[in-house]
Amino acid sequence: MKKPSSKIRDEIARLQEQLKAAETREAERIGRIALKAGLGEIEIEEAVLQAAFEDLLAKRFRGGQGVSNGGKKGNGEAGAGASTATVTHGAAQGDTGEA
Repeated sequence: MKKPSSKIRDEIARLQEQLKAAETREAERIGRIALKAGLGEIEIEEAVLQAAFEDLLAKRFRGGQGVSNGGKKGNGEAGAGASTATVTHGAAQGDTGEA
């Protein structure tokens, strides 16, 4: 038995709301952690910071070899050298205790 298109649209709308709520919870959690680690005080472009996070995740938690190209918002403007310097600086701050 096939669903009518109106029911499928309703289901998609409901799932989109669930996704939005889940992303908000995740963003708030990560934001709190970042603020505790002192990232709120660092003046850095968002693209460079995102590249640094991707690099850190790939190397430390996923066992990879650097920045992945799979991020949906990454635009590739930040070079690997800038990412490494940022991660090193952030890691040094994070080791001091709050996170």
